[in-house]
Amino acid sequence: MKITVFTSNQPRHIALIEQMASIADEVFAIQECNTVFPGQREDFFKKTKVMQEYFSNVIEAEKTVFGLPRFLPANVCSMSIKLGDLNKLELDVLRPALESDFYIIFGSSFIKGELCEFLISRKALNIHMGLSPYYRGNSCNFWALFDGKPDYVGATIHLLSKGLDSGQMLFHALPGARKVDAFLLGMFAVKSAQEGLMAYLKKGTIFEIAPVEQDKNLAIKYTRNKDFTDEVALTYLKNQPIMEDIFNSLLCRDMSKFLRPYVY
Repeated sequence: MKITVFTSNQPRHIALIEQMASIADEVFAIQECNTVFPGQREDFFKKTKVMQEYFSNVIEAEKTVFGLPRFLPANVCSMSIKLGDLNKLELDVLRPALESDFYIIFGSSFIKGELCEFLISRKALNIHMGLSPYYRGNSCNFWALFDGKPDYVGATIHLLSKGLDSGQMLFHALPGARKVDAFLLGMFAVKSAQEGLMAYLKKGTIFEIAPVEQDKNLAIKYTRNKDFTDEVALTYLKNQPIMEDIFNSLLCRDMSKFLRPYVY
């Protein structure tokens, strides 16, 4: 079995590649790279004192759940490019990676054009870190927590479409009820998505799931990267939910709102 993954280069992205490598004969990993020290180095996010404080928490939580940056397994063929370069590549450059059994997108830039059309035709699977259709766009789990809704922290596994996070849904992945801080909760949401997808791939039943259209009338918030400012991050750092409140919110989660919920 061959799997192609369009992803990034943080430990959580590497962990997904490792998961796929554990069940596939060969994995092609196209990694759109950012700094592994957000907030400390100017990149996708600004280098400011507030961002440094915020992302120091993110990095520590990611380290706890997914470890440190590291080399990829021996059965992974990788290509590293700058974030945003993917749509500029000619399709022939990616040709060896376009002959796989499964295509998975997690943390890449917005895929458009001929590559998007190809991936749609191959039923590519997108891991959206946020519970669609409620939260869509960028940093969805942050905004759920910012809104005081830890019960809306999770992930959506859906078929790729031309719209951002708008494809037909297969299932939701949710972190189990734990007494953890908000930053760890976000990483456990990522872990639940990866474990859920792995479970379906290992059983070979992922495409036996009947896809469900997203009801846009249920949307709570659509956010862009520009919405995540120093002012917003500082407000959150001063008012982030306490562990007891997170735990109680997860215990009281209305599971009827979620599609085939996979809880990890």
